[in-house]
Amino acid sequence: MLAVLTKYRAAFNVGLQSNLVYRVNFALRGFFSFFHLIVVFILWSSAYAGNPLIGGFRFGQTLTYFVAVIVAQFAIGAFNEDYQISEEIRNGLINQFLTKPVNYFAYRFSIYVSARAVTGALIVVPLLLAYPLLRQYLVLPHDWWRFAFAAPALLMSALIQFGIAYCFGLLTFWFLEIQGFVILSMAIESVLGGQIFPLDLMSGPWFSLSACLPYYYQMYFPVALVTGRLDDDPGLIFAMLRIQLFWVVVILGLGALLWRRGLRLHTAVGG
Repeated sequence: MLAVLTKYRAAFNVGLQSNLVYRVNFALRGFFSFFHLIVVFILWSSAYAGNPLIGGFRFGQTLTYFVAVIVAQFAIGAFNEDYQISEEIRNGLINQFLTKPVNYFAYRFSIYVSARAVTGALIVVPLLLAYPLLRQYLVLPHDWWRFAFAAPALLMSALIQFGIAYCFGLLTFWFLEIQGFVILSMAIESVLGGQIFPLDLMSGPWFSLSACLPYYYQMYFPVALVTGRLDDDPGLIFAMLRIQLFWVVVILGLGALLWRRGLRLHTAVGG
């Protein structure tokens, strides 16, 4: 067990070092996240002009939700893992993992965790800059159990985020170019994941339908849980955690299936 942990810790360290190299890229990401916060504030303050409540929530609650979404995107979002996996398959770099005692999923997940550690720390800077402007509007619930449930919810959300990217990356075994699939997935995630608007603003039937899909648990569920937009019944939240776990098992199982089937089609060449 110690040898296994050491092996993937080395992969984590390599990923951490490679992500720290591109300082300008990080600075630009930080700037645009700060810009995103300002745009969200302007748009939703305009939407709330003359409307004290939208969907039963005040402006401060909705703004807090979007701030939490931005933080979650940097902390657990899968940015380009699918493209990295696709490149390793196309360029034959994946061949090295076929002859060594390295689990490819664990290796890629270690890289993903290291990248999110960097971007998660990066979001602190624009938040500190924006906090004096947003401080009077931010509202968080005081229910302790919400934050207790948030830890497993965020962990499983990260697994869903990475699992979906992993599956799309593995499609390269069948398709030379996966950009169309990735763009389609990102569009669906943005809408059904609650990144464009809180899903609770949808009508009842549509909201219930979205709660059955994995995208609901990919971003909206943990953010809405922490910011108090979900029901105050801990029993209901626990039931939703079980549904989230179900999707984790399904997506990771699909990834394992795609890996096994894809290797049957893969041809390793070179020396």
